[in-house]
Amino acid sequence: MKVRYLLLATISGATVALDQVTKMFVHVHFHLQEIYTIIPGFFDITYVRNYGAAFGVFASTAKKFREPFFLLVPFVALVVIMLILRGLKDSQRGQIFGLSLIFGGAIGNYIDRLRFQYVIDFLDFHYSEVYHWPAFNVADSSIVCGVALLILQMFREKKGSETRT
Repeated sequence: MKVRYLLLATISGATVALDQVTKMFVHVHFHLQEIYTIIPGFFDITYVRNYGAAFGVFASTAKKFREPFFLLVPFVALVVIMLILRGLKDSQRGQIFGLSLIFGGAIGNYIDRLRFQYVIDFLDFHYSEVYHWPAFNVADSSIVCGVALLILQMFREKKGSETRT
């Protein structure tokens, strides 16, 4: 089996497992909107149900649009990631790692949508009462880190090609 597919299975599998375990812990042990302060004025665990996309985008759109949209788009994203991965070399570990994080995060949130029609969010960062970042979860973090890694890889490749010319 090719290294890129082993990495995809390992990284995305670990991401999905961690995501689902943390979400189920919050789902079972917390009441909706319950807050457990970790770092006062900065970080709480807060059980939130997100019916939208990242940061609640599309949460207030009609259910007839929202539910099919959130069942179709992640599936398409997973197919696109597999097609991109297929074109990579096993030596392109940064891209493989980034795509695997995105893949695992997409599956983690997709599982929630299939089970509950919403995504469980619980990581709640804020700055006192001044600024409050929307709650998110392990899958969201994985997707953001994967995208950041891909962007970093693009800059590295561009810088490498500029120094060779």
